[in-house]
Amino acid sequence: MEVSAEFIALEQLAGGDGSMLDVEGPRGTSSLRYRRDPLSRPEEQLRALNAVPLKEGPSGTGDFHQDLAVSGWERLAPAQLDVFQINVGKLCNMTCRHCHVDSGPDRTEENMDRETVDACLRAIDASGAHTVDLTGGAPELNPHFKYLVDACVRRGKHVIDRCNLTILMTRRFADLPQWMAERGVEVVCSLPHYRRSGTDAQRGEGTYDLSVAAIRKLNAAGYGQGDPERILTLVTNPVGAFLAPGQASLEREWKEALARNHGIAFDRLIALNNMPMSRYLEWLAERGLVEEYMRRLAQAFNPAAIPGLMCRNTLSVSWDGYLYDCDFNQQLDMRLDLPGGLRPHVRDFDLKAWRRHVVRTARHCYGCTAGAGSSCGGQVV
Repeated sequence: MEVSAEFIALEQLAGGDGSMLDVEGPRGTSSLRYRRDPLSRPEEQLRALNAVPLKEGPSGTGDFHQDLAVSGWERLAPAQLDVFQINVGKLCNMTCRHCHVDSGPDRTEENMDRETVDACLRAIDASGAHTVDLTGGAPELNPHFKYLVDACVRRGKHVIDRCNLTILMTRRFADLPQWMAERGVEVVCSLPHYRRSGTDAQRGEGTYDLSVAAIRKLNAAGYGQGDPERILTLVTNPVGAFLAPGQASLEREWKEALARNHGIAFDRLIALNNMPMSRYLEWLAERGLVEEYMRRLAQAFNPAAIPGLMCRNTLSVSWDGYLYDCDFNQQLDMRLDLPGGLRPHVRDFDLKAWRRHVVRTARHCYGCTAGAGSSCGGQVV
C-alpha cells in the first residue's frame, strides 16, 4: 500500500504509535511546499502580483505606495500596539484551498519551540499590548500551546485562539472547548459559508459537518451565548474571486440560518477578503483570474480603510521568532524594517524602535484596503 507523505508526517507527529493519527482531517488540496510548486516561494508570489498590468487605484499606477501617498499617507506609520499576534507554526490537520500560510500536515518543521515562546512572553510584557492572538497552522498542535495560553491569561491579556474547528473533533483535543472556556479565551473559527457546499469546496469534503459538530461542543462549553468571557467568533471569506460582502447584514443572515438549520449559535461574524497569495493565488492562477482579482481589489481601494489597517496596531511574530507588520507580510517574508539596523527578532524587541518604523507594503496590501477593508479583526470601515 502506498503511504502518503502527509500520513507519514502525522505518524511522526504522533511519535510513531498512531495515537494522533485521528488529527488528519478533510482538506481541499496539499501544500505548495509538499508539491514543490514555485508559488511556495515568497519571491515568486510577489513576482506574479507585480506582473499584473494595473492602472486601477487612486494614483493610476498600480503602485500601492503611490496610492497611499495620493490618499494623504506619505508614511504608513504604526499607531498604538494593541495586538501581539503569534504564528506558532504551520502544522495543521487541514490544507484548505484559500490558506495564505500554506499550512498542512507536512509542515512539521515550522513549529515554535519553548525558548522562542518564552522570548515572546518577555516581549509581550514590554509591548503593552492588551490582546495576544494565536494563529497557525492549527495553533493547538504546537506542543507549548497550553503553556502559552496560561502564561498570557496570568498576565491579564485577552487571548484569541484562531481555530479551524475540525481540530476540536479529534480525540487529543476533545477537552479544549471547556479548557479554553475556563480561561476566557476567545475562539475565532474559520467557516467559509453557512452552507455545506461553500465550506466543503474551499476546505475539503466533510469539513462542514465536523465544523457544525465542533460549534455544538463550543456552545455546550458556554460559547456563543453572549458571555463576554466566552466569545465565539466565526470568520467567513468569499468562495470565489469576490470581495467580502457587508459584515453586519451577513451576521444576521448567518445567525438565523445556523440556528434554524442546526440549532447552533455564535456571538459575532467577521468577513475577510481573500489575500492574493499562496494557495489562493494558485487557485486564481489556475483559473486565469489573477489579473481580474487584482484589478477588482485595486478598483475598490478605500482610503477610509487606511487608519484601521491591522499593520498599524499589530505586531506579528513568526514561528522562528522574526517580526513582521502583519501575518500576510510574514508569509511573504517581508520582515519588519526597523530603524538603526536593529534585528527584527522577538528576542531583541524594542517598543520605541517599533513606534518609529515604517510599515512595509506591496501589491498584496490591496486586499486589506478594498471595500470596507479587511483585517484579522474583520472589516475596518
